[in-house]
Amino acid sequence: MPSTRLTIFSVVVALAALALVFELLRRRRLREKYAVIWVVISFGTLVVAVFPGLLGGVAELIGIRTPSNLLFFASLLVLFAVSLQLSREVGLLEEQSRRLAEEVGALRLRLDAMESGRRERHDLPSASALPRQAEGGSE
Repeated sequence: MPSTRLTIFSVVVALAALALVFELLRRRRLREKYAVIWVVISFGTLVVAVFPGLLGGVAELIGIRTPSNLLFFASLLVLFAVSLQLSREVGLLEEQSRRLAEEVGALRLRLDAMESGRRERHDLPSASALPRQAEGGSE
């Protein structure tokens, strides 16, 4: 049986994690779809902190001799799942970024074609003939 100090410390850490998640949500620094996993993890930590025997019972039920090994294994699975989810999100964002870059390029071509048609009718200088300014400064 863990000491009372360890139980109190574990409960305080779990509650602090839960409070942090809700504060990040309130400030819109964390999206709801990511907050769900952190709320579940915080509640799980709180349950294990309040009922430490539960971890031993589950470990015995599964066939793991040491409850801390179950805790490490569960942590590894959570980290794997979060890593996989974030990798999926990065892939989707890369695809979206590529699609947007292509769309911007196509819009620039259309704009250049429209400007060249207007210049021909009004005898205006082309945009490429005008000096371009670098972002944040001038040439």
